[in-house]
Amino acid sequence: MSPRTVFLVVLVLASAAIAQNSSKNEWQQQPPAARIVDFKTPDVVLKGTYFSAAKPGPGVLLFHQSNRTRTSWDDVARQLAAAGINTLTVDSRAHGESGGTVEDAWQKKQADLETGFQFLISQPGVEHDVIGLAGAGSHGVVNAVETARLHPADIKSLVLMSGETFRPGIEFLHQASQLPELFVVADTDEYPPTVEAMLWLYARASSPSKKLIHYPAAQEAPWLWYETSDASKVAATGGHGTDLFRDHPDLPGIIVQWFVTTLIKTPGHASADPLAAAAILNQLATPGGAAQVTQQLIEARRKDPKVQLWPEVSGDIIGSGYLREGETNAAIEIFKLNLLAYSDSADANGDLADAYLRDGQKELARKYAQKALALLDSHAAPASSWSDTEQRRSEIRKAVEDVLKKLNDSR
Repeated sequence: MSPRTVFLVVLVLASAAIAQNSSKNEWQQQPPAARIVDFKTPDVVLKGTYFSAAKPGPGVLLFHQSNRTRTSWDDVARQLAAAGINTLTVDSRAHGESGGTVEDAWQKKQADLETGFQFLISQPGVEHDVIGLAGAGSHGVVNAVETARLHPADIKSLVLMSGETFRPGIEFLHQASQLPELFVVADTDEYPPTVEAMLWLYARASSPSKKLIHYPAAQEAPWLWYETSDASKVAATGGHGTDLFRDHPDLPGIIVQWFVTTLIKTPGHASADPLAAAAILNQLATPGGAAQVTQQLIEARRKDPKVQLWPEVSGDIIGSGYLREGETNAAIEIFKLNLLAYSDSADANGDLADAYLRDGQKELARKYAQKALALLDSHAAPASSWSDTEQRRSEIRKAVEDVLKKLNDSR
């Protein structure tokens, strides 16, 4: 057997093992080899590393912070490639192995960003319109947001770590209401006011699927950066950008899972987050709020039929609160809305059936209870968007059967 044949056999066996063992993270398997690439601009050569997934799939472009180089992303890039995502890291002009001067970096930034982006989408097998971007530090965040702003139709996911951007980028995040965005920041960041800047970006972004990871500390880092007027003199604390990987070894896996979800499993979509949906959830908790939110959902679905504006479980919690207090009409309105958003959820159908039963609307209670059972029996969809364990399915079935038993006993 030739060395090449041996390699192919090993690759096939490894792929089979990954497919068969869903309890293990696919991206923890042996990653494909990376290759160094050159990007020739009119005046300098920029250096990058391309981590091929060795199969067709989406792409990710990773931007480093100003006091690091592309190698700070290597571990994440390897994991992404092993998960089926073709990944490119680039040394910015005047950083790492790339040529050029700091003076030229800003003036030629946009052209340099475009060079890297075009290289990634031109690679064989890369889905050019399913691209993710990640940036660390203000340098990387600016680059990631600017690239997304220039290619809004192609960018399906963002990861922004420990940085800020300029007003056009901030307003882009506000307008990109369907773009999944992961924001990461730590109180130990040695460059204040990074935390405040990141929280402002998060607050201004309008996507209901945005997610915030905020690593707290008993005491925030002192304001040494502005006091010295020279950021290079500030000692690293491990709290900025990709330096966070050292003290938070779970973070690379979180980032990889984010891109797997938003680029492979549900391209351009992530589950709605309760914190991101706070305004809507507050509306639902207000008398008459369900009607207003229903209209918001209808309007949002005209733009994106798959969009979710709040987590199903959050609607469940609010509706159940009304039901426990005997406010069945309010509960019914919440549960109807939750079912409108999550129509294939057995759990949402079961909630509505229970509410109708308590309100004395027996035919409607029977209708939604039977629909919940049919969904559970078909296994065509998860029992709910937030849980599909056998234990959870059993609990839903038990509750729905109890509704039907009470209906039959009342005949």
